[in-house]
Amino acid sequence: MLQQTTPILRSFDEAKARAFYVDFLGFRVLFEHRFHDGAPLYMGVVRDGCELHLSEHHGDACPGSSMRIGVSDVDALCAELLAKHDPHARPQVQEQPWGTRDFTVTDPFGNRLTFTSAIST
Repeated sequence: MLQQTTPILRSFDEAKARAFYVDFLGFRVLFEHRFHDGAPLYMGVVRDGCELHLSEHHGDACPGSSMRIGVSDVDALCAELLAKHDPHARPQVQEQPWGTRDFTVTDPFGNRLTFTSAIST
C-alpha cells in the first residue's frame, strides 16, 4: 500500500537553503545530518503535512527538479509569501485549464515548487 512521499531536492548552499525554505516558505527544520564536520548537509524540513529533504550530496537529486504541493488555500499562501517582499520571488496565482489554481516559486538551486489548490465549484 502506497504512503506519503518525501521528495529529495538538491541544494548547494546551507545559508541559501535556510533563507528560502525556512525564512521565506515557512518550513521548520526537522533534522540535520552530516557524516562528519565539513561533510555535505542532508536536512529535512516540514510545514504542516509537507516534508521535504534537502541534500548537498552529489547524486542524491538533480538540480532543477519540479514538484507540485497541494495546499488548502493557494491564494492565502501566495498572499503570505508576497507580504514578505522577497526581491527574488513575486508569485502570482494562475487558474489552470485542468481545474486548479497554482503558483510556482523557484529555489536558489533551480528547483521549482508549484503550490496548487483545486478550484471550488
